[in-house]
Amino acid sequence: MSNLCPCGSQKEAEQCCLPIIYGKRDAETALQLMRSRYTAFTRADGAYLMRSHHSATRPVKDRKNIENWARSVEWMGLVILGTKAGEAPDNTGYVEFRALYLEQGVLHEIHEKSLFKRENGKWVYHSGEHF
Repeated sequence: MSNLCPCGSQKEAEQCCLPIIYGKRDAETALQLMRSRYTAFTRADGAYLMRSHHSATRPVKDRKNIENWARSVEWMGLVILGTKAGEAPDNTGYVEFRALYLEQGVLHEIHEKSLFKRENGKWVYHSGEHF
């Protein structure tokens, strides 16, 4: 039975985002980290969301609220609109995306251009510009 990754890559979750979330391998690009964070939201995995967030901007006090909210909505999909840098040799990169979700039966979207940076050699989410 197919278990496609929620990130929309059309890959099996065990071959896509789950090894990154479980710490079995690191994201090689900012886009891989973005996809893994979306998948973590669909799983309400606050621990991973905190670990993959830059230490300077990490919302540690909001972890439980983030988990509760992520559980309360139905995730409908991730659409990658574009990337800039964020490849293996880079230290920064941007990913613009739309994340769709249903909240109390109403379709919503998060449209963001996210900034990713390397911290201790690993890609992490730093901040984002919302549209």
